[in-house]
Amino acid sequence: MIVGSLALVLMALGVAGSAQAYRGDPTIKGPNYSAERHEAMEKAFENNDYTTWTNLMQGRGRVTTVINKDNFAKFAQAHELAEQGNVVEAQKIRQELGLQLNNGNSKGMGMGMWRSQSR
Repeated sequence: MIVGSLALVLMALGVAGSAQAYRGDPTIKGPNYSAERHEAMEKAFENNDYTTWTNLMQGRGRVTTVINKDNFAKFAQAHELAEQGNVVEAQKIRQELGLQLNNGNSKGMGMGMWRSQSR
């Protein structure tokens, strides 16, 4: 029974970790990955095509509330930098855009945001 419980906990941690890991890291496939969608996304980034990107995203994720037509080119630049392995510069751009990542959580999201209010 203990081994079964431990296995469930480890599985849950693995799923949660993999669900968060792809955000901002082009080397990790997200939950909506398909070869066709990936190719369409790459073309959208290359062509600075916000409309195609937003249609492919279908309102999923916080990124769709932060990225808009005006800042999409900068977001596409961050994507390209990350693909080239320049993760530090890509992360700087993501922070400028308000897509900060802190241990897999966006700034202001998660339980930490409530700590200051409970004091």
